[in-house]
Amino acid sequence: MRFARIATPEGLTFAVIDGQGTDHANLTAKQIAGTPYTDPEFTGKQWPLSDVRLLAPTLPSKVVAIGRNYADHVAEVFKQSAESLPPTLFLKPPTAVTGPGAPIKIPDFATKVEFEGELAVVIGQPCKNVKAANWKSVVRGFTIVNDVSSRDLQFADGQWSRAKGIDTFCPLGPWIETDLESFDLDNLPIKAHLTHEGVTDTKQDSNSDQMIMKMGEILEFITASMTLLPGDVICTGSPAGTAAMFPGDSIAIEIDGIGTLENPVERA
Repeated sequence: MRFARIATPEGLTFAVIDGQGTDHANLTAKQIAGTPYTDPEFTGKQWPLSDVRLLAPTLPSKVVAIGRNYADHVAEVFKQSAESLPPTLFLKPPTAVTGPGAPIKIPDFATKVEFEGELAVVIGQPCKNVKAANWKSVVRGFTIVNDVSSRDLQFADGQWSRAKGIDTFCPLGPWIETDLESFDLDNLPIKAHLTHEGVTDTKQDSNSDQMIMKMGEILEFITASMTLLPGDVICTGSPAGTAAMFPGDSIAIEIDGIGTLENPVERA
């Protein structure tokens, strides 16, 4: 099942996306009365997906991210081996979250801004001290995240809150895919396509087989320290291929089984 948050002529609501594939012309948004974190109660209202606007599919109390969790990305950005520089934990504020198609807005003080296409986990129930083997019991589904990062601020500050927490620096979407069993997390292609001056290049073309801390380990590691709430998002790490983006560009993150998250880039 695919859950989305949409803007309709009647206001904002959660919906189930019905239909096959990812072409909006073939999909229908069916309104639900509650949130995606319980069994859906349909209201009877529905719209062609092409007639509504997709928003970030969840409103998290926090976005928890695992940095340095792909071996190829550690070598690319930090110029060290994954063995010498293990994964780390950081937060992005909920004010950084934006939805599909919404602009990523770069302020003047961020001078080297890069995209990071990642698989994201959406939490389905309050949880603490989750054991690795039980991670699926607390996860509602997967979505796509672009962990936008200002590298100049990241390395100048030493900690990452400002570099990764700027407004609009956490695009999410297009929806939450709840069929966890359909994903092979040991062999999941992750791609990012950057369009610059009208030319589109595939920059990230990697795979979750580069992931150092696996999904169960990630949930156990995070929940040992903090309680996660329904709708909270976990960013599981970026593979190699990240690159700078500039106002006028657009970036599309593609993950098999979910779809594509695309955002234009603007000057704030």
